[in-house]
Order: sequence, then C-alpha cells, then structure tokens
Amino acid sequence: MKVYLVSLGCDKNLVDSEVMLGLLQEAGHSVADDIDDADAAIVNTCCFIGDAKEESINTILELAGRRTSGGLRRLVVTGCLAERYAAEIREQIPEVDAIVGTASYEDIVAALTTEGEYESLRPLSYLPEPKTPRAITAGNYVSYLKIAEGCDKCCTYCIIPKIRGPYRSFPMERLIAEAERLAAAGTRELILVAQETTIYGTDRYGEKKLGELLHRLCRIEELQRIRVMYAYPEEIDDSLIEAMASEPKVCRYLDMPVQHASDEILRRMGRRTTCADIEAIIAKLRSRIPGIVLRTTLITGFPGETEEDFAELEAFVKRARFERLGCFPYSKEEGTAAAKMSPQIPKRIKERRRNVIMRLQEQICSEYSGSLVGQTMPVLVDGYLPEEGVFTGRTEGDAPTIDGAVFFEGPSSLLSGDIVPVRITAAAEYDLTGEVVNE
Repeated sequence: MKVYLVSLGCDKNLVDSEVMLGLLQEAGHSVADDIDDADAAIVNTCCFIGDAKEESINTILELAGRRTSGGLRRLVVTGCLAERYAAEIREQIPEVDAIVGTASYEDIVAALTTEGEYESLRPLSYLPEPKTPRAITAGNYVSYLKIAEGCDKCCTYCIIPKIRGPYRSFPMERLIAEAERLAAAGTRELILVAQETTIYGTDRYGEKKLGELLHRLCRIEELQRIRVMYAYPEEIDDSLIEAMASEPKVCRYLDMPVQHASDEILRRMGRRTTCADIEAIIAKLRSRIPGIVLRTTLITGFPGETEEDFAELEAFVKRARFERLGCFPYSKEEGTAAAKMSPQIPKRIKERRRNVIMRLQEQICSEYSGSLVGQTMPVLVDGYLPEEGVFTGRTEGDAPTIDGAVFFEGPSSLLSGDIVPVRITAAAEYDLTGEVVNE
C-alpha cells in the first residue's frame, strides 16, 4: 500500500513515526506525500494537553471521512491518544480499522495489513526494540535519538506515566549503532530526547550513563553537534556537566524544564526541587560551562497558585535570566492528581500571568541577543529563503523549531547541514542577522 502518516505532538513521537515508516518500507509498502495519493493513513497521536488532544481527534475525524467515502482502504490510529482512549475510539469513530498503543508500534505492519479490526496494546512495561532502520523525515542533517521510554517522576499535572509507562532505557550499544546509521545517512546534529534524559541508564545499568553516552557519541566522526533536551534539574550530575564542558561536539545548551519557582507550587506539582535547588544548579552550570545557553519551561495558573506564588515566579525569572524560556498556562488533564486540586485558577488569570512572564522574557532575550552582536559564531545551515535572498541557520544555542534563528548572507555553494562562521551584525528579541566570514 501507499501509506500517508501524520505525526502529531513531540519529537519523541516523531521518532516512533520514523520507526513505523521504516518497518512499513521494509515490508514493501511506500510512503505517500499527499493524502490524495494514499491507500491507507496512519495518525500518530498526542494527548499531553487539551489542545493536542483536540488536534489529534480532528485529524482522525478528517481521515475517517475519507475512509467512509472509500478514499482510504484502511485507517490506523497510534500513539498516546490511542493508548489512553482505545475503547472510546472504537465506540465513537468506527471508521478506525486498527489501534496501536505507545508500546506496540512494532506491530504497525500487522495493523495495516490484517483484515478487519485490529488492536495492539502491549503492557506499558514492554520496551520496543525494532531492528529495522528508521525512515528519516525531519531532514537528514538533523535527527532525534530517543534514549529512553516512559517516566517515573509522576508530576501531578502530567499524564505521561499512565500512557507511556515506567522509565526504560534503551541499550547503549543499540543507541550508538543507531547514531552511526544516522550519521552515515547525513545527520550532522543529533538531538537526545526522552521524557527525561538525565537518568538514562539507572534502570538498566544501575547508575546514570548519560555522560558516558555523550562521550561515545562524540567519537562518531560525521556528527558535528550533539544536543541534550529534557534534563530534570535535580538529576544533573557532575558526569553530565563534565561531558558537556569537555566535549566540543556537545552543544553548550541544556533544556531544563523547572515549571515553577514557588516552593509551595513545586510541592503541589510533585516536583523534587526547591527554588534554592534550581538556582544552585543554574549557578553550577554557568560556572562550569562558560557561555552555556539554558532553556526552561514554566507553568502559570497551577491549582492553588496565589498572587504571592506568582510574584515569586516573576522574581525568579528576573534573577535567573534564562536565555531561552517558554511559559504555558496550566492545562487541566483528566486522570491527573492536579485535576482534583483546588482552587482551580480561572483561564483569564492563567493567561494574564503567562503573558506577564513572556513580556519579561522578551526583554531578557532582547538583551541577550544584543550581547551577541559583533561576535563570530558557528552556525549550522538550515536552508535558503529565496524571497529574502538569505540563508537561515542556528547557533549551538538554538534548538530547531522551538528557539530562534540566524538569517545571514553567504556563498551560494552552502548546503543544509554545513556549519559556517557567521559574524552577528544585528539582533531582534529571538533572531539574529549576520554574514558569513571568509576563512
């Protein structure tokens, strides 16, 4: 069959989608770039927050209409929504032929080809380990490497442990082999992802192994950049810091979601840090890794958040001066402990507080970006914008899709994935402008 796949949600979901596409291609199926050319469709869903759930449902319903009209021979739903709401999908969207849970994506070929209804919901303790190489969809010069599945933290606002299962590290040898395949296929920037990267190895090897994994990945000659995402602040240890400080290929960049700064709200969230803990690790990272760019995410309007709690968060943002920060209003998710907490904060207050933080962060980012003007920085080329006549790329302090970009002039011979020295000539809040420096 010709298969059209829609991958929704996070980069970890994207890795699962690429694994499924690789399995389908090995079985003789092909990928359709347009739904009108497809015999079958797969939706890899997300349901982390309400907006993601709504997007997943709307996508399924749109494709269900094509299934009813005969435009599709088969419709498969996979991922988090499929895991969490399998019975509801069966009852309310009968056009769906097959349901594949988060631990079952190895069964995608059977889901596509088995006649009649098909369902695979493996125990969430199961760790898929398909041997087939992934099909790369994100542009082969940037790839994601998922180093673990699931989460044990059980934050009170998060449903992930219930739909992704407990923390399970993938074997290091498998990860190295996968990274080598990706590098041989053209990957120059490798981005390590998991629900939490910092405790990689503790379940499998009895100790944290992220630092060792980074050292080994740096030996892969073709890789030029290695980036770490989703680092829990309380789990950042000296072995990780040493690897980041000593390995030139490891980006001086760390994504470290802290969520809040009021000790009371952190306690209600089920987080395992205090504000003092967070500030101590920030100071340690900046001391040991000069020039490091720190990214975080925050939640406003968590149940019980008072004006005093929010004032603590605002003061923390002013002190911490994160180079990169995203802030989101709390999303009440059924099945989580926080959904039953009171008082729930009105939407208008949650959004007002989010807007205050983002206006503050805009000023911090503007000042940080301005400090880069005049510097020459290595920039990875992402592409060319013909209408503007400029290239676009990223410094090591910018992750794809979530951070800013550098717009610069350079020779027409540049290709996506090249890394070139760019002198920064101007700055906005989040983006930079520059020109290639002749070496």
